[in-house]
Amino acid sequence: MGEIQGSTRVTFPAGAVTGWSTVVASLPVDGGRGIVVDETPFHPLDPFWPDQPGDVGLLQSDGLELKVVDSVTGAVPATGGDVLVGADIPVKRGDPDWHWLVVHVVERRVPQGAEIRLMVDGDRRRAFSTGHTACHLTALALNAALAGRWRKDAPPDGLGRPDFDRLAITRSRIVPGGSVDTYRLGRSLRRKGFTTDGLADALPEIAGHMESLLAGWIASRAPVAVEAPNAELTAPRTWRCDLPDGVARLPCGGTHVDDLGELGRVAVTLELAQDELVVETRTA
Repeated sequence: MGEIQGSTRVTFPAGAVTGWSTVVASLPVDGGRGIVVDETPFHPLDPFWPDQPGDVGLLQSDGLELKVVDSVTGAVPATGGDVLVGADIPVKRGDPDWHWLVVHVVERRVPQGAEIRLMVDGDRRRAFSTGHTACHLTALALNAALAGRWRKDAPPDGLGRPDFDRLAITRSRIVPGGSVDTYRLGRSLRRKGFTTDGLADALPEIAGHMESLLAGWIASRAPVAVEAPNAELTAPRTWRCDLPDGVARLPCGGTHVDDLGELGRVAVTLELAQDELVVETRTA
């Protein structure tokens, strides 16, 4: 394997599902071989916040077609060395002394220097993009529905409401057409001014408030975009949605729909278990 000169450039933030590129490395990984290219439309699993699964699809080169069974994040020291993947990466995401890579997992080696066509499974990508956009929109609706439960000033979200989502979320899992998000309602959150008194009995009313807000936002067909300062994999990216209430922005490394009208109806289920609130979002 030759020396890798820089981080992978990615085109998935703009919605790309196809592209051409050059193979810069081929390495052994769990499940087969890991192919690294200069530029890719494939979205990889982020080991630091593993909410959206990696893309799958196909690679084509000289008449050979290989299934991409997973896309994962890799990293290699800029001074040279072995490519490390996923949980084996020993530094923080975006460390400037490392090159950050999309590793496409296939069954066999592709020669370094080969020109290949990359094709993401578009239907699967669309399902996860729908789920990810619905996840962010639901977080904003949750912030609004819980705004009256704050007894102290809290940092606001992009719409000016107390940002419960940012302060309390512990896990997020994007699924086709939806998401499952878990929030910690512990002592730390209560010290910040959030009250859980009567929350269990209020869940149906909160869900109804959220679904009403979501329906109005979706009806507006507000545009959605992912903003980034450059095309490198670990460039800080921001989800932006121009809602009727204002412009909402959230840090995000995933994929999204182009406008809220693509979501259709969004249903929300809330479940309280000890000191955790679980929010399940589904589109239809």
